[in-house]
Amino acid sequence: MATIQEKLSVLANTMDRAEDLTNEQLAQEKKKLSVVDYKMVTFTLAGKDYAIDIMKVKEIAKAGCFTYVPNALPFVLGVYNLRGDIIPIIDLRLFFNSTVPEHEDNFLENMLIVTVGEQTFGVVVDEIDKVVGIQKSSIQPPHPLFGDINIKYIYGVVEAENSLYVLLDIDKIFGVRTPEEERELAETAKAQMKMREEVVENERAAAAAALEASAKEDSAKAEELKKQKAADDLRFIGNSLATFKKFSVNSVTEEWMKNRYEEWLKERGEGNTQLQNEMDAEKFLSPFYSRCTGTWWTEEYADEVMKALPENSAKNIVVWNPGCGKGYESYSLACILKKRYPGAKIRVYGHDTDLLSVSNAPLMNLTDEASTSWYQPYTTRTASGDYTFSKEIKDSIMFEYHDCVNTNNLPPIDIVFSRDLLSFLPESSQNTVLNEFNEKLKGNGIIIVGENENIDGLGLKKSEGNVTLYSKE
Repeated sequence: MATIQEKLSVLANTMDRAEDLTNEQLAQEKKKLSVVDYKMVTFTLAGKDYAIDIMKVKEIAKAGCFTYVPNALPFVLGVYNLRGDIIPIIDLRLFFNSTVPEHEDNFLENMLIVTVGEQTFGVVVDEIDKVVGIQKSSIQPPHPLFGDINIKYIYGVVEAENSLYVLLDIDKIFGVRTPEEERELAETAKAQMKMREEVVENERAAAAAALEASAKEDSAKAEELKKQKAADDLRFIGNSLATFKKFSVNSVTEEWMKNRYEEWLKERGEGNTQLQNEMDAEKFLSPFYSRCTGTWWTEEYADEVMKALPENSAKNIVVWNPGCGKGYESYSLACILKKRYPGAKIRVYGHDTDLLSVSNAPLMNLTDEASTSWYQPYTTRTASGDYTFSKEIKDSIMFEYHDCVNTNNLPPIDIVFSRDLLSFLPESSQNTVLNEFNEKLKGNGIIIVGENENIDGLGLKKSEGNVTLYSKE
């Protein structure tokens, strides 16, 4: 909050300009000075003024000599020990492709310590200026003219103390959904649910009227009506899955959806099959996910994957793992490939659009249980007593922030390992990604998809077994 002396000083400047203002304008200026309901921390990047909401800033610090993290994203400078907490350090200049001035190795960077959800980050900027108080209503929406920064990362622009500040949306930068977006999603889902209920009710009323009017129709027509109702139910369930979980029902998942609907109908009973909320959607999809998703692999599943891998005498084995998440799949693959092809140099490219996950993946440790399982030959113990993967395994994996729908510059691929990713992409994006798989894949390469996914339309040969594997040969 501004001091009384600051308010009087600003008010004096306002009075000096009173000759150029009407009484109404002067009153508005005085009112603006009396109300401060939003504070922001201002800083500079490449000579331009920026700001973020002060509520996102935990503290301000100076630090340098960050601990390097292998295979991290270019804008991740490393990690830093902040009073016992190990936090990632992000250079906002590199994130926005701005110029970074040269300096000595022992130079102390200006850092904003910010909190995004439950994760704490250190954000490096050029200069940290001051705290500025404004009226929130004075924040203007972002404009495409700010072309050096993606507009989705800008919360707005505001003029204060004779400077124009670009107010950044720190939640959008780190991929966190805001409460407003959560509310909008809930409202959209509620509206769609109401519309679907009305459609279903109208269709049921029409079906009931038709049955009453044609009570003497033969059983074949009744069976056709039953099939139509099931098709309608299945269509509405598909719409709900797209809304709540971004799950696509098409040729990739159609066969599984039909079988799952029959099970769901028995569990819920007729007339109670529709998905009312995200919890229902998650329960419907629970049998869909492939084994060992989002966790360390069991020895049984690891053996099945290794047995499915074909002979390959190449000196370099290149693997693309889109949708790698927190890194469980990429590390497990690297260990299996090292065992299956001991004489080859393994390179695994782990891609994901979750910035937090790919930033933290290189730092992953194993649980005590996992460290004593089949992973043991590929692990080492740190000075702190934690188990982590050996340098050879870590160096074989490159974690990157990348959307698989966009083009990439990967070399020809021996193995595409993409379990359950395609099913959560729109159909147009699925086609783009599948074409990319086909173009990047070597003549003797293979594609492994989710256990309940089907890519027969790609013209590849499907192998028999517990692992869903396709090949060109």
